[in-house]
Amino acid sequence: MNLKGKDFLKLLDYTSEEIEYLINLAADLKKKKKSGIPHDILKGKNIALIFEKTSTRTRCSFEVAARDLGMGVTYLDPGASQIGRKESIADTARVLSSIYDGIEYRGFGQEIVEELAKYSTVPVWNGLTNEFHPTQILADFLTIKEKFGRLKGINFVYLGDARYNMGNSLMVGCAKMGLNFTACAPEKYFPDTDLVDECRKIAKETGAKIIFEEDPVKATKNADVIYTDVWVSMGEPELVWAERINDLSDYQVTKKIMKNAGEDAIFMHCLPSYHDKKTEIGKRICDKFNRDSVEVTNEVFESEQSVVFQEAENRMHTIKAVMYATL
Repeated sequence: MNLKGKDFLKLLDYTSEEIEYLINLAADLKKKKKSGIPHDILKGKNIALIFEKTSTRTRCSFEVAARDLGMGVTYLDPGASQIGRKESIADTARVLSSIYDGIEYRGFGQEIVEELAKYSTVPVWNGLTNEFHPTQILADFLTIKEKFGRLKGINFVYLGDARYNMGNSLMVGCAKMGLNFTACAPEKYFPDTDLVDECRKIAKETGAKIIFEEDPVKATKNADVIYTDVWVSMGEPELVWAERINDLSDYQVTKKIMKNAGEDAIFMHCLPSYHDKKTEIGKRICDKFNRDSVEVTNEVFESEQSVVFQEAENRMHTIKAVMYATL
C-alpha cells in the first residue's frame, strides 16, 4: 500500500484498509526493534516537531521513532515557534517544508494542522489537536489487537468526557475498524452530533455499533475494553474541575466497573492519569475534593487488567509506522 506523501491529520481521511495497514506495519516495526534489527531506512531525512502543547509520550515517541529510522529531529517548543504569532501558519508551512522532510504539529485547533498541511509540500502529522488525536488511536488499536488478536467486534466503552479529541478519535476509529463503541457519560458530555452522524454512516459499512449510555453499569456489561481519560483537558481552566467532579464521579473506573465488564476485560488510558496523589495536580485536586483518585482508582490502574504502559510504548511503534509509510 502506497501512502508516500500523504498527511496524517485525522482518521476520517484514511480508509479502514489503510488504518489496518498502519497497525500491521507498526507491529512489524515493533518486532524489528525488539529483535535488534536495524531499520534506519530514512537516513538523510529530517523532521520538525512543533509543540504548542507540551507532552511526554508524543515528543519521546516521535524523537525515538525518527532516530530509529535514521532521521534528524528538530524540536520547537511553545516558546521557540512563531507559528500564528510573528509568522502565519501558511508561511511557517512553506518555510519548514523547504527545510524538512516532514512536520509534526501538536497544539490547538484542528484548523491549524489542516492549514499547515494545505501549504506544506511535505507530509504533516497531527500529534494532537483539540478535536483529534489520531496517533493515539493507532497505539490503542495495536494494543487491543495484541491482547485479543482482532479489532472487529470488540466491545469498546469510553467513560467520561467524550466531547474532545479522545472521545472523537476513538469513536471514529471504532467506526472505521468495526469495533462497537459506547460513550458512557451524562448526555452533555457526548460528542458533536454531526460527527456522530458521520461515524454512524461509516459504521453501517463496517458493522460497528455507535451507542450512547448514561448508566455505567449498563454500558460496561460484557465490555472487552474500558477506556477513560482525564476529566479536564489540557488548556481548560482549573475552575471547571468542580463541575467535572460533580458530573463525572459516577463514571470513575473502579474495581466494580471492571468486574461488571468481566475478568477478560482490559483497562486503557492515554495518560497522564490522576490515579493517586503522587503528582502535583493529582494531589491538589484529590485534596480539594476529598478523593484518593480521579478518573480511575489506583487499584484498577495497577491491576493485571491494566495495559496502560503497553499502550504507551505502542505510541512510538505506531508513530514510526506513520512516518515510515508517509515518507
